[in-house]
Amino acid sequence: MNRCFPEGFLWGSATASYQVEGGALQDGRGPSVWDTFSHTPGKIKLGHTGDVACDQYNRHAEDIALMKKLGLGAHRFSLSWSRIFPTGRGAVNQKGLDYYRRFIDGLREAGIDPWVTLFHWDLPQSLQDDFGGWQSRETVKYFADYCGFVASAFGDTVSNFMTINEFMCFTDWAYGAGEENYAPGGNLDRKGVNMVRHNALLAHGMGVQAIRAAAPSASVGLAENALVCVPVIETKPHIDAARKAYREMNAHFLTAIMEGKYLDCYLEEQGADAPEFTAEEMAVISSPVDFVGHNMYLAHHIEADPSSSSGYRVLPHSASYPHMHAHWIKVSPEITYWAPRFVHELWNVENIYITENGCACPDQLDDSGRICDTDRIFYLRNHLLSAARATSEGIPLKGYFCWSLLDNFEWADGYTYRFGIVHVDFETLVRTPKMSAEYLSLVASENKVL
Repeated sequence: MNRCFPEGFLWGSATASYQVEGGALQDGRGPSVWDTFSHTPGKIKLGHTGDVACDQYNRHAEDIALMKKLGLGAHRFSLSWSRIFPTGRGAVNQKGLDYYRRFIDGLREAGIDPWVTLFHWDLPQSLQDDFGGWQSRETVKYFADYCGFVASAFGDTVSNFMTINEFMCFTDWAYGAGEENYAPGGNLDRKGVNMVRHNALLAHGMGVQAIRAAAPSASVGLAENALVCVPVIETKPHIDAARKAYREMNAHFLTAIMEGKYLDCYLEEQGADAPEFTAEEMAVISSPVDFVGHNMYLAHHIEADPSSSSGYRVLPHSASYPHMHAHWIKVSPEITYWAPRFVHELWNVENIYITENGCACPDQLDDSGRICDTDRIFYLRNHLLSAARATSEGIPLKGYFCWSLLDNFEWADGYTYRFGIVHVDFETLVRTPKMSAEYLSLVASENKVL
């Protein structure tokens, strides 16, 4: 079994602004929909908010030193749109811009490549109040303006930009009437959600174009949590079925971006609720990207089913299927092989990154002050073995960003789940690297699975 990665493989960590920064009211930052949502009674477990989070706004130098000590070559992080433009548009908040300049320069000085995500769900509240957020083309326009401004401001030191993180979470889960309830907490019908989806895709495409215009030498991509389809058995019929399922089950987001069209199966399924669009809009949505970032945590197991009109069937997870502390994370190490493989085979993508992969564990400091999170090491080791399989077969997987550097605010779950390889005491804000941090550090140093 191959355990080694190609020379130059990128090892990094990942975070998101609202989850780690804190400093909610510092230095002119405007409120985001997550500030409002987290302060709404009953929305977040235990009434937690991101007001302080990990206080990275005031402790970024400490976190950069941790990354350097771990030997990480890159760090993926998002910008708080409302820290730069407090109302999402108009006057720039120079103190917010200066903060990100310090953070980026600090990473560079430590030998860590900054990978910037422009949007990780924390929409400026003003855009929600004034235009209905992602229901409006005004928000799309202002997002493109914001992307262009950031690329112009940081294009001298940032080589890699991601427009958007995980469409489903700030469209369906945020504006729809399903069980998931994310900020701003909408109640739209299927037609309304489909237009929100389309607007988000259009924002991505316009963002790509704005970044290219402002920073022509930069690489541009996205970080999408596309549904990962895995053949239940590795035979040709099941593999072919899983590849087809991957394309069709992601028709509303990633496939539309990569192919510049909505698949007929998607439009037929949506019927009268399908999004309204023009050919010109689809051309913008499919603006070429330099890389595809793929966030991945669980698999959808697929079997070939000739009796089905689709030719495949999605198999349920049995009650005894292994999972991590957050029960939605089913242990499916094959995802880090099949997702890159299908992205490459379907769309000939030559630069693929795992931009999120990790798990929550019920970490506790022992009497000696250590966290022996062997469960997280088990999770990482097995997923990295599948990633090594991908690279050994010539699949152009170029890097891995572990989610997450720090324990942080886990959205509607507050601080009840810990995803970090570094423990954060949310009372004292003391950082303590876990055994998994030591493990990832050694893997990055050796460039192979240990």
